[in-house]
Amino acid sequence: MNAMSVPRRRGARDWIVDSSAFLLALLFALVSAAELPDFPASEPVLPVLPVWLKASDALLTLLGCLSLWWRRRWPVQIAVALVLFSAVSGLVAGAMLIALFTLAVHRPPRTSLAVYGLSVGAAFVNSALWPDPHAPFLVLFLLGAALQGAVTGWGLTVHHRRELVESLRDRAVHAETEARLRAEHAQHQVREAMAREIHDVLGHRLSLLSVHAGALEYRPDAPAEEVARSAKVIRESAHQALQDLREVIGVLRAPVGELPQPTMADLQQLVEEADEAGARVEFVEEYGGTVPDRAGRTAYRIVQEGLTNVRKHAPGADTRVLVRGAPGDGLVVEVRNGPSSGPAPAAAGGDGRGQGLAGLAERVSLASGHLEHGPDSGGGWRLSAWLPWPI
Repeated sequence: MNAMSVPRRRGARDWIVDSSAFLLALLFALVSAAELPDFPASEPVLPVLPVWLKASDALLTLLGCLSLWWRRRWPVQIAVALVLFSAVSGLVAGAMLIALFTLAVHRPPRTSLAVYGLSVGAAFVNSALWPDPHAPFLVLFLLGAALQGAVTGWGLTVHHRRELVESLRDRAVHAETEARLRAEHAQHQVREAMAREIHDVLGHRLSLLSVHAGALEYRPDAPAEEVARSAKVIRESAHQALQDLREVIGVLRAPVGELPQPTMADLQQLVEEADEAGARVEFVEEYGGTVPDRAGRTAYRIVQEGLTNVRKHAPGADTRVLVRGAPGDGLVVEVRNGPSSGPAPAAAGGDGRGQGLAGLAERVSLASGHLEHGPDSGGGWRLSAWLPWPI
């Protein structure tokens, strides 16, 4: 069902407009009926109409004026009926013009122009049936066709303007929807970035806690010096984890800001922390020049994730960290470990296996690099990535 044909409740503005249209059409009919031509005595006078015909004409004219109250609900039917009636009666011309205007406003131009063509034919018939002794037939016909065309054109102008306003409104709604979706997508990306940062920042610290706590659990008879050393590392790692967590939460609370980002200069400290945790890590640096910030941050996260996975899944394994590259050739970051020399510590809660590597692969992809990982021929594990390093 066409939305335009659905009846709606008439508001205060509609009551005013409809009342004005009815009164205007009725006034036009009364003026036309009261107009008496002043013929000279030598000119023939038009035949006098029977009283019943005049009464019928007046009654139909009144009905035509009353029909304007429903012209929005049935614009085509009312306009066609009034146009046909205007062919034999000039009293309904006012109501017919209002109906043509309403039709042009509320219906497509094709329908409006078709009814306008019918009204031109009705004007021709009316001019032929009721000639005016004071004006030629052609002048009367062209005057009526021009008046009807002007009213129809006015209605078409209003129709196109409403369509334009509706189109602009739809575009505004569409643009608002797109803006909201873009904002939601941006928020989703920020949440994912925050999740990756929290995983990288806290995962490393918590893995240190897990290693030393597991050592204390499996060796309750360890020397007091070793217990004290493990307790110190646990205390320092827990304190550093809290500091990192405060920094992340501070960024989340701040209106604008970025997470604290590591650099290539922090790699040495990262390897030293792994040594303090009891792992045997060989660190090899074979690059010269200043590594770009983005590549440096990504390299740090790769090494951090690699060392964290070694502590989780291959405790005590010999590990080698290699960073090699040059401007134009790219930066290669590799973490390779041998087989584990001891049992893996029990995971607290869900192990989240593979989640860190998945996030790391996404991080490397965003840096326009590529990541490889998997077991090697010696029974250990290899994590390698290539990152672009422009000249």
